Amino acid sequence: MQNPFYIYVDIDETFLRNYGTKQIPIPTVIEHIKSLKAQGAILYCWSSGGAEYAKVSAEKFGISECFVGFLPKPNVTLDDTSFAQWRNLLEVHPNVCPQHTVESYKEEILKKK
Repeated sequence: MQNPFYIYVDIDETFLRNYGTKQIPIPTVIEHIKSLKAQGAILYCWSSGGAEYAKVSAEKFGISECFVGFLPKPNVTLDDTSFAQWRNLLEVHPNVCPQHTVESYKEEILKKK
C-alpha cells in the first residue's frame, strides 16, 4: 500500500481571482484539483480567510467534495524544521500546476532529497 499523498490548496489567487468584490474561478487550477483527487491525493483546502471561507469558496465553485477538510492557515507553526527544510514539501505556484500529476509531484520531491 502506498503512503497517502497530502496536498493543501489555497483559495485566493490560487483557484480563484479577486477583482474588487467579484470572485472569478481559475478553470485550469480547478480541473487540476479534480484530477489530483481522482488520482488519490488527499486534499485540504485552507485560507488565511479561515476555514469557513475556505469551505464556502470550494462550495461556490463546485469542488468542495474534493477536500477532506477545510482549515485556516496557521498564524504560528511550532516545528523544529522550517518549511523550506521539510524533506517532503514541494511548493507549487498555480500557474504551473496543470502540467503536473501526483506522480510528477512525487518525482519532484525525490529530486530535492
